[in-house]
Amino acid sequence: MSWWGKVIGGTFGFMLGGPLGAVMGAALGHNFDRGLNMGGPRRIGGGANVEKIQSVFFTATFSMMGYLAKADGQVSADEISAARHIMRQMRLSPEQEKVAIKLFNQGKQPGFPAEDILQQFRLECHRRRNLIQMFLEILVVTAFADGDLHQTEDGILRNAALTLGFSSTEFNNLLSRIRAQAHFQKTRQQSKNDAMSVADAYQLLGLKQNASAEEVKKAYRRQMNQHHPDKLVSKGLPQEMMEIANQKSQDIRSAYELIRNAQKT
Repeated sequence: MSWWGKVIGGTFGFMLGGPLGAVMGAALGHNFDRGLNMGGPRRIGGGANVEKIQSVFFTATFSMMGYLAKADGQVSADEISAARHIMRQMRLSPEQEKVAIKLFNQGKQPGFPAEDILQQFRLECHRRRNLIQMFLEILVVTAFADGDLHQTEDGILRNAALTLGFSSTEFNNLLSRIRAQAHFQKTRQQSKNDAMSVADAYQLLGLKQNASAEEVKKAYRRQMNQHHPDKLVSKGLPQEMMEIANQKSQDIRSAYELIRNAQKT
């Protein structure tokens, strides 16, 4: 049975618990807010553990997206569109989409325990840093949905990054890469081709434009390793979110090929 089947069946009740269990339980009409052993042993690897993390990722992603969207005082049409775009990328079933919307709406409510959600998310993901980074990247993309990063959103994201174990420098680098990717995707949509500026390409790979060919190759391999869809799914990324990781990998590959061709001329 998949992670979603177990969530619907209520068998995650005793496994999940904590604030994430309460949020998912409210979305499903179940009581999942018990049974979390914050200091207990935790299996690393194994099917059941991965399925549990998939449930955690899904719950934290959509509820925190709602929390971020409300951060600047109102939820814009662009932010709602961004959430629905991710749902479409995931090809959610009608039942899953309904729960995702409920999670998003819970995140918008006053008193939403964002810090507790992030703390439990990091604990449940343990040392799966690439998976945690993917989660943070999705939040940043959500914040950029209306074309601007508001001060309140920036503060929430920086606090989230710190809670999840990322330094200020690491977060700034991540922010720069996502800005470049967003600009690339916007350009592609407007021009209806795969055009990417060389400047965007370097920024997407986290490089300065005077980087050597060897530095470019190392950055490309590092980024591809961090965003490899199969690796992320094996660590707990919901199978439904593989398309998001695929798109990220394609953009990284496009950036690398553009820089490599530019350096040959």
